[in-house]
Amino acid sequence: MSLVPTACLALADGTIFKGRGFGATGVAVAELCFNTAMTGYQEIMTDPSYAGQVVTFTFPHIGNTGTNPEDDEAQDPVAAGMIVKWDPTEPSNWRAARGLEDWLAAGGRIGMGGVDTRRLTRAIRQQGAPHVALAHDPEGKFDIEDLVARARAFRGLVGMDLAREVSCAQTYRWDQTRWAWPAGFGQVGTPRHRVVAIDYGAKRNILRSLAHTGSEVTVLPATATADDVRALNPDGLFLTNGPGDPAATGEYAVPVIREMVESGLPVFGICLGHQMLAMALGAKTIKMNHGHHGANHPVQRRADGKVEITSMNHGFTVDTQTLPADVEETHVSLFDGSNCGIRLSGRPVFSVQYHPEASPGPQDSTYLFDDFAAAMDAHALTR
Repeated sequence: MSLVPTACLALADGTIFKGRGFGATGVAVAELCFNTAMTGYQEIMTDPSYAGQVVTFTFPHIGNTGTNPEDDEAQDPVAAGMIVKWDPTEPSNWRAARGLEDWLAAGGRIGMGGVDTRRLTRAIRQQGAPHVALAHDPEGKFDIEDLVARARAFRGLVGMDLAREVSCAQTYRWDQTRWAWPAGFGQVGTPRHRVVAIDYGAKRNILRSLAHTGSEVTVLPATATADDVRALNPDGLFLTNGPGDPAATGEYAVPVIREMVESGLPVFGICLGHQMLAMALGAKTIKMNHGHHGANHPVQRRADGKVEITSMNHGFTVDTQTLPADVEETHVSLFDGSNCGIRLSGRPVFSVQYHPEASPGPQDSTYLFDDFAAAMDAHALTR
């Protein structure tokens, strides 16, 4: 194997990391974050919430179980690239259909191995999520000055609406339910409810979890209007996860959400959907230093003190100090005290910052989908 570095990571402050490239070739410019999960790298790379970001994995062994179509959260990888400690090995798993390197190359995403990820993670924690340029050239030829200049020219995620880029282009129906051994994915029979999900960058397992409650799910693009929602006569509205600055996406999404809340419809949001629901109710969001990205985040439920182990992926957060008096904070991070859930007093309107469908607990938070179904049942009695 060649000792010449074939990948280069340039930070906007001029710091350079070199290693071995894999996956696609070329240059990717993005924000750099780190993820502490020990498993689920394929789900992370295909999570639309990672659009505009390169992911550093703190767990050193990434790629061991390969990839397979069932674990994709979107059609193709969405994260701009990945940084790992050790080079990926040949997969060893009965479900593996393709190696990580080939899968990344087919998806046009760059990987880089042989990096001191602990040093890189410390830099992210201390300095905030930096802007970077990640390059892969099999011949190891890099224009360092150009890469640093590209990193410095990156505008960053603040003010960036990425939901339009990852949202579906047209309306579609979803009826696949969660995976279960040994049958695999199921399918909704006779639906109990009609749910409209607005797609700001939806993960497939969120849609499966909604369908698992017996719901017929219709997915609308991020730019859907209130009239689009009403035309489907839903029993509930779901607001999906997604990437970018919630304030930017909220310019067109918040008025729609506010109108549907005022209509009395049950509303449930996750991640970006949580942040935009909070804005629709009168709160504000702020950019975090390095965000929350991992599958081991403890969150406390204020009602009874129960702690849920959760999966998180967000670089913005709801500013608790701006929550209106009629909005209750339902969940809080035990890492830093940041907001992780809200509920509108006396109304079937609630959301969480974390990802219950990712099942890190593994079932600590699945009750939220049941709560949404119960809210739709109660709402049906008043219609």
